[in-house]
Amino acid sequence: MNNQILLFCRAGFEKETAAEITAKANELGLFGYAKTTENQAYVLFEFYTSEGADTFARTVAVKQLIFARQLIVVSASLTDLPLADRISPIVKVYQQLAEQGLPLAKSQGLLVESADTNEAKSLLTFCKKFTVPLRQALRQAHLLAEKPQPTPPANALMLHVVFTANNACFVGYAYAGKQSPHFMGILRLQLPKLAPSRSTLKLEEAILTFMTEQEEKQRFNDSQVGVDLGACPGGWTYQLIKRGVFVYAVDHGKMATSLFDTGRIEHCSEDGFKFQPPKGKQVQWLVCDMVEKPSRITQLIAKWFTNGWTQQAIFNLKLPMKKRYAEVQQCLENLQTQLKDAGLRYQIQAKQLYHDREEITVYMRVY
Repeated sequence: MNNQILLFCRAGFEKETAAEITAKANELGLFGYAKTTENQAYVLFEFYTSEGADTFARTVAVKQLIFARQLIVVSASLTDLPLADRISPIVKVYQQLAEQGLPLAKSQGLLVESADTNEAKSLLTFCKKFTVPLRQALRQAHLLAEKPQPTPPANALMLHVVFTANNACFVGYAYAGKQSPHFMGILRLQLPKLAPSRSTLKLEEAILTFMTEQEEKQRFNDSQVGVDLGACPGGWTYQLIKRGVFVYAVDHGKMATSLFDTGRIEHCSEDGFKFQPPKGKQVQWLVCDMVEKPSRITQLIAKWFTNGWTQQAIFNLKLPMKKRYAEVQQCLENLQTQLKDAGLRYQIQAKQLYHDREEITVYMRVY
């Protein structure tokens, strides 16, 4: 069994992904080292023990990682594949895995992917066409379930083949309960016609990433009040309003006029760092996408929670050009320290979303 995992990430964030995976592996006592190439949009991590990759993949969910989009155990790296028959070598790898004891006959799905780079995008058309004949071959070899379950068990295997060229690929698998369910680990969304800006997709992706459908319904309703700091022109306000929340939109700039038609917005032309919720108003939601140093945003968010001004928040931290992982760790540690000192019980998750750029998105709530 191979001792590598492959992690998809945003191009340009390979070093941050490598630093995070190294730290996570060390925490678990699964030591190894990362191999990166700038802007290739994936990282390989090689474990010192033969069972390290599988153990890590069974233990760590990709949603627990900030910079990784997908986590795949690499069983083989195939090169110089014959263009006339690329299927047979891949099937052979999975046959060898089955012989080693992996229950591939019950595997629940197949994804044929490439990294998210401009160069690799040309491979996606091939990947989509290649998926059907490869799936058929795997089923004929009893290496893929004939009828996958709509909701696979958490420990079910999902097969992944990642092409880096038309004659080269990584062959591997992931666990259904730990992987991202999305192709290439990317949740793709369509820009709503009425949204004031493309930034609306960041908040929509955050909600869909950090919450189940049931949790979303429970945490958003028309009896709730939200505050959007740095709201102009209203991309994030739009997402709250469409879920029924009444929003105090805080920004000196102008808001999209269409938002006022809902009757669920009050524009507060104020500084987001100085704004306080109106007296007598209980705020359930705080959202913030202001362009400011991450340490300053962290202090602002901590103030809202320790003062009891909000129960939940989604906010972005704009990252510096250097030492980005260290900055993220410092900000999250500072935030958690202040919450603990205030005696608050909390949940916190952070992720670099597909619609983010030089930033990460953080979701936090207190109980």
